[in-house]
Amino acid sequence: MISVEQLTVSFGGFDLFKNLTFKINPKDRIGLTGRNGAGKSTMLKVFAKEQEATSGQVVCPKDVTVGYLPQHMMVNDHRTVLEEAESAFEDILNMEKELATLNDSLASREDYDSVDYMKLIEKVTELTDRLQIIGGGNYMASIEQTLIGLGFKRDDFQRSTSEFSGGWRMRIELAKILLKRPDVFLLDEPTNHLDIESIQWLENFLKDYHGAVVLVSHDRAFLDNITNRTIEISMGSIHDYKANYSKYLVLRKERRQQLEAAYENQQKMIKDTEDFIERFRYKATKAVQVQSRIKQLEKVDRIELDVEDKRSLNIKFPPAPRSGAIVVDAKEASKHYDHLVLDRVDFELERGKKVAFAGKNGEGKSTMVKMIMQEIAYDGEVKLGHNVKIGYFAQNQASLLDESLTVFETIDNIATGDMRTKVRDILGAFMFGGEDVDKKVKVLSGGERSRLAMIKLLLEPVNLLILDEPTNHLDISSKELLKQAIVDFEGSVIVVSHDREFLDGLVDEVVEFRDKKLRTHHDGIYGYLRKRQVELSAEQVSLRAFQAKNSVEISNSEERSDELSYEQKKEINKKISRAERALSDVEKQIEKLESTVEELDKEMELDPTKGADMDFFAKYEAVKRSLEEEMTKWEECTETLEEIGCLKTW
Repeated sequence: MISVEQLTVSFGGFDLFKNLTFKINPKDRIGLTGRNGAGKSTMLKVFAKEQEATSGQVVCPKDVTVGYLPQHMMVNDHRTVLEEAESAFEDILNMEKELATLNDSLASREDYDSVDYMKLIEKVTELTDRLQIIGGGNYMASIEQTLIGLGFKRDDFQRSTSEFSGGWRMRIELAKILLKRPDVFLLDEPTNHLDIESIQWLENFLKDYHGAVVLVSHDRAFLDNITNRTIEISMGSIHDYKANYSKYLVLRKERRQQLEAAYENQQKMIKDTEDFIERFRYKATKAVQVQSRIKQLEKVDRIELDVEDKRSLNIKFPPAPRSGAIVVDAKEASKHYDHLVLDRVDFELERGKKVAFAGKNGEGKSTMVKMIMQEIAYDGEVKLGHNVKIGYFAQNQASLLDESLTVFETIDNIATGDMRTKVRDILGAFMFGGEDVDKKVKVLSGGERSRLAMIKLLLEPVNLLILDEPTNHLDISSKELLKQAIVDFEGSVIVVSHDREFLDGLVDEVVEFRDKKLRTHHDGIYGYLRKRQVELSAEQVSLRAFQAKNSVEISNSEERSDELSYEQKKEINKKISRAERALSDVEKQIEKLESTVEELDKEMELDPTKGADMDFFAKYEAVKRSLEEEMTKWEECTETLEEIGCLKTW
């Protein structure tokens, strides 16, 4: 569908990538990966014709449409949310206007037998047929489904886009791209501004989509759930893997081991050859051999290794000072802005507990954090326990850094003990490499400042960590490093995050914010999400049943009660019971398989050679396949319940 031919992009004499050649096929789900600065976002820009290539070309047929979502973009603030979404259907809207004009013209004419009148009829028929083919009458339903899927409420549709934050306006732009249904999606960090439920909705949309997807993301779960191909950009070249991100990591490790072995052999050969040349350079009897070795060296295609990654680097928080048994105690706490956000909620955090705040954006997660930090006024009571020392990370923390210091000085000034010898390694692990460490804080971007504030927090002695979206500006390896540091942290943790992979295995409890209240779940982030999915399915069943019932009652309210006999109702109840039991059994099996996958993942973490063990890898793949099969059964069970539930309307 799209051919990349000898593509080269250079900046100031430096080749970001050189002579790349590959194809994007119609059903590809490609994840672009590579170190920060490798050129992932640049490649998307070249595909979207937002940036010129230095040489080579990207060949895209004229009839292939492309939808591009950059990380940052200018948005239009002069229309409502609905009007912005409708702009995705500009062609349909123009056709509808033309059709309305033609129909008005027909209504005002009486020359029914004229040639012009017949041409007008043909034009109306043609436009009507075209509208039906492209689904012209259904676009409002698509708009509603997409906006709600991305977290908007129906009440938001008529609000001006200027009333929304930058993150919500990016959701509007994403909605417009999804609604256009292009042949190829180019998505640069599409989950950055989405909550977990919206991310899952987007996953389902992209998995079922007919076209190709090329995306850049630091959300590992998102990559694993969508991609079937991973293209790694490294040192100006690409390595193409027919696998999702997790499988790519295993295959990449095997390739890296083979490359390192080949590199060591080549380096030994080069050294031996250079030693021979140096030893016999001035001996006339060896002149021919020396010249032969020199030519041999010149022809060697030298193997290059990219910089060793920092994922093996171990960072630990300083020992946590001991706090009281109860770290945070909130009772009957409420918060109003121009509307009620939290309504008389209770929350208690025990010493050593790690909890996640989850729920849709706008439900009060960050508000609760600010109440604990005493940053805002509220009703009710929120108290900190004895000797609680808070380490707080939020986006505004980056603005509190000393702008007169360099990146290195900022961290070196607070590092103690062994960490003082690892400052450059720590900075490198959080994407401050080379000359970046000597930059002044005042010249750093917002994302760079956030990463620096996170490193600073890692080195401060506290016993309560409060982290509000800590992974937004981190790559996958940096997130894994931070996650391990928090897992090893002896104190208490509250984390607000939409990153499922980051939260999995990190938190003991999930506190759900919904409908101005809090609910605590004790079975991890994926357990919470499964329950939430069941609840959403049940809500949809109830809604459909209610709609079906009302629809029938409106048309024939008296006959409805006699439609189903007692035996029919009894049979439907039996079917519902069977379906619910089947769903329960599947959920238990899913829980067991997820536990097994987690154990195998830990085995690979403890013994990296496991990834290269074919028997182990086959077992791992078999368990993952079984998990996928059970998830499919789960979907079938919920669909069955929905279908049966829609019948039960008495």
